[in-house]
Amino acid sequence: MTKPLEAELAEYSSEWKEIANKYGLAEPDINRLASAWHTDLDLGRPIEVMTDMSKSRKFGFTVFQKTEDSFFDLFEQLRKDRLIP
Repeated sequence: MTKPLEAELAEYSSEWKEIANKYGLAEPDINRLASAWHTDLDLGRPIEVMTDMSKSRKFGFTVFQKTEDSFFDLFEQLRKDRLIP
């Protein structure tokens, strides 16, 4: 059985406050940064979800970003906003 992320993060809230203070981050409350319950909901589903963008592209939604690049861009923005070190 896996341990829910929400319970895991709760154990480390004081450590996050220390990290936030050490690096001068904008938010010392990890619960305001991450919705662990939402991650638990998404990853705890009893079914796998598979998507296909070909129909969307057929209807003109052709602009996209590689998944890897979207993560790099997100973390760059989070650092710029002083939300992560």
